[in-house]
Amino acid sequence: MKIRKIEAIGISIPMVKPLKMSFEEVRAANNVLVRLETDGGVVGWGEAGSAPTMTGETLQGMVAAVRHLAPRLEGRDGDDIAAVMEHAGHYLYGNAGAKSAIEMALHDALGKTVGKPACELLGGKRRERMPLLRLIGTGKGTAADVEEALKTRAEGYVAFKVKVGVGDPLDDAARNREVCKALGNGNLLVCSDANQGFTVDQAIAYVRALGDIPLAFFEQPVPAGDLDGIGRVAKATSIPIAADEGLHSLDDLKRHHEVGIAGGSLKTIKLGGMQAVVAAAQLCERLGMKVNLACKMAETGIAASAMTHIAAAVPALDWALSLSSTYLTDDLIKRPLDLSAGHVALTPGPGIGAEVDEAKVRRYAREV
Repeated sequence: MKIRKIEAIGISIPMVKPLKMSFEEVRAANNVLVRLETDGGVVGWGEAGSAPTMTGETLQGMVAAVRHLAPRLEGRDGDDIAAVMEHAGHYLYGNAGAKSAIEMALHDALGKTVGKPACELLGGKRRERMPLLRLIGTGKGTAADVEEALKTRAEGYVAFKVKVGVGDPLDDAARNREVCKALGNGNLLVCSDANQGFTVDQAIAYVRALGDIPLAFFEQPVPAGDLDGIGRVAKATSIPIAADEGLHSLDDLKRHHEVGIAGGSLKTIKLGGMQAVVAAAQLCERLGMKVNLACKMAETGIAASAMTHIAAAVPALDWALSLSSTYLTDDLIKRPLDLSAGHVALTPGPGIGAEVDEAKVRRYAREV
């Protein structure tokens, strides 16, 4: 399989409602799509969300990065995906999100070419159905968050992530407690995520104010670069502490493990692609760390389909799967994801399994 053409397409799709996070309010998916065509006429698709506060990449920057790499990758043999991406690294340092979209498109194209699902290219299928981690963060206070939690539990969700770090830590803890009380004990996974929004002292105050609320984990309490700080939070509480924005490599995982971090959220845009996420999950298994897999807020059914294949292939999925296409007003795939009772099924078919609606791609494309 030879790479004939690589095209970068910027898109923007509104969210159903804004999601308030510590340093931003997400109102739309501003993502890059990669359309990769082979010499045999097969088309593969990849996607990466812009994440200035997580990867340093904007939509404009990712489109420019893909366009920079395209002529340097076109004409190469695409059967060895790792070799293609190593070659890309010779011409562009960093830019993990942009590279991950190319790598995803390669998995899609190669899978379609050889008639195999992407999970088989990643080592083999271990599971076909995965629990989804539903975000709770209306930005409208405790009552609204409780209402949303009860609504989504009634829909069958069994895993929930409460967004904190947006206000006073004691107020966040009180809101978190009420959400947990409303959901009840049962066999539910409830966690929280500060998205770097607390100082170390605030994060410790927050976990202490939670009392005996049994959170499954508390994600990225402090800024990503503060490894000592996140370690201090971990030592101050029995709640497992997870990393997200701080994880961009296997070395990052090792460093977080050394300071007592229990697990992390693994994303293609941070690690550089599907193969890298599987490798990170394998390392987590060896280190005894827990795994959450996640799309960036917000990515379409293209990235979500790819993530179901990663989730099918990793050794363990301890902290559920976070998809974000359901938070968008529209999607770019013709066959919706198979969602039921708070779970998602592996997207069937060769490659990542997503049949992309190119008319919708054109509708949501923006000039970059």
